[in-house]
Amino acid sequence: MTFSILARDPASGAIGGAAATGSLCVGGWVLRGDVRAGMSASQGYCPSTLWGEAALSALRSGESAAEAVARITTADPGRGQRQLSALGLSGPGAAFTGDANVAATAERSFDGGIATGNMLAHTGVIDALVEAYLGASGDFALRLLTGLRAAAAAGGDSRGLLSAALLILAEDRAPVTLRVDWSLTPLDALEELHMRATRGPYAEWSTQVPTLAAPHRVAS
Repeated sequence: MTFSILARDPASGAIGGAAATGSLCVGGWVLRGDVRAGMSASQGYCPSTLWGEAALSALRSGESAAEAVARITTADPGRGQRQLSALGLSGPGAAFTGDANVAATAERSFDGGIATGNMLAHTGVIDALVEAYLGASGDFALRLLTGLRAAAAAGGDSRGLLSAALLILAEDRAPVTLRVDWSLTPLDALEELHMRATRGPYAEWSTQVPTLAAPHRVAS
């Protein structure tokens, strides 16, 4: 029902994720992040937000992404209907796809990230997502959005798309957590929201709020 990508950006020190689906509210259901731990994406036919939170907790405690994913998914008898990916601040990402998810399903790990999907038009959707992200240049968030666009152009969710989300976290800046919970053109809406959130007065104000690197900052 969803395709997602989690990645680290060495140039900016940020971690991030992006997702889109043919259902509602993908940001609230799928993406989780902690700038001190990593990212997770919990999705599938019957997704568990508990899995996403548990993955972050495991990464915070020092488990690798592979260890976290294996432990969390093994313990859940409903794992067949779920999909989970996780990415720590270092090391490879990891993923699990239950065998009762709706085809097509796919996983792809790459240097600094991982992408997964279910109810895809075909498995090549995830390859398109990853290749577009890796081939893009410039701003981290825009590269993630480029990946979503490519995945959608390759067939995306077999039902079409109704929601999309972007989450970018870094120690030295305010979080970028953007969600389009329902739209007939969610990627257009997400790109417009990103543009408005990163330019003009709102963007200027966001540079003055507290961050981990500057926890006592106040607006001038």
